[in-house]
Amino acid sequence: MFADSEFTEVTTGQRLSEVFYESIYEPFVIAWSDWRTKVGLSIISLYLLLGVVAWVSASELLFLDRITIIEPARGDGPIRLAPFQDWSYPLGTDMIGRDLLAAMIHATPRMLQMILAGAVFATAVATVVGTVAGYKGGVTERSLMTLSDVLMTIPGLPLVIVLIVLIDPSSPYLIGIIIVINAWAGLARTIHSQVLTIREHSYVEASRTMGIGTPTIIRKDILPNLMPYILINFTSMARRVIYDSVALYFLGVISVQTIENWGVMMNIGYENNALIIPEVSHLLFVPMVFVVGLSFGLILFSQGTDRLFNPRVRARGSGTTKSKDDEEITTGGGAL
Repeated sequence: MFADSEFTEVTTGQRLSEVFYESIYEPFVIAWSDWRTKVGLSIISLYLLLGVVAWVSASELLFLDRITIIEPARGDGPIRLAPFQDWSYPLGTDMIGRDLLAAMIHATPRMLQMILAGAVFATAVATVVGTVAGYKGGVTERSLMTLSDVLMTIPGLPLVIVLIVLIDPSSPYLIGIIIVINAWAGLARTIHSQVLTIREHSYVEASRTMGIGTPTIIRKDILPNLMPYILINFTSMARRVIYDSVALYFLGVISVQTIENWGVMMNIGYENNALIIPEVSHLLFVPMVFVVGLSFGLILFSQGTDRLFNPRVRARGSGTTKSKDDEEITTGGGAL
């Protein structure tokens, strides 16, 4: 009966198209349906654009002559302009006439690099340690959790300050990793607790009974249930890098010779009594707005993408969940 059947060969292009649709297009559409994702991604995209503009203007690239106007710290402008007083300097200038908008733009790339390195490092290490320890158990669990407990007992900020003073890093990627050098331990402990519950579910037991390997079970059965929590904590790690790096630059622990840093600019405002003198308050509040704006965008994005990984939230958003009355009718509980 199968003699005349035809076998359709799936081409490489069709496979790539299917992977693109299932892995990129469909998740993006689901996440984009939430207004928080739209607002958060718009804010993050704005900061990425500022980073690209700063990177291009600082590089020997084409059209450099058109954007050199935003280069900071030349000191040839008017002395201490307030925001929106002169549209050549929209956010005003510092005490010696340096453009604050240009300084904030040129500080963005290093901040984004620190966020990327620190958040990815902490989240990745915590996820690997927590999932492996929670699923494997035994000696592996005890060893990894003991290491996490030891790191959790070490005060984070003093450790970071000591390492920065000893290493004196100049790379923003290295600074971001140092800031979260032991921050992953607490996240690994909480992920471990989540995995202890998930590994007892029936579908995980079924996969283990069928002889599926540990990496496959962790990737397909355990990690999807952890993704909302991991994504939220990725945002928390990113915010920690933002706040701690600004604090370290503000305190002068990390030395910088220019004003192209949000923490350095806040320090300049503080030293010029920006808290009590309204005429120079913009030196403190302009970089503060940039810090809060980026943090707010990350929070909205993580909240908006919750429905991407949470089936209940996704179903509720698409209107496919059943009401209590519908369930009773389906099961016969509401029959007369």
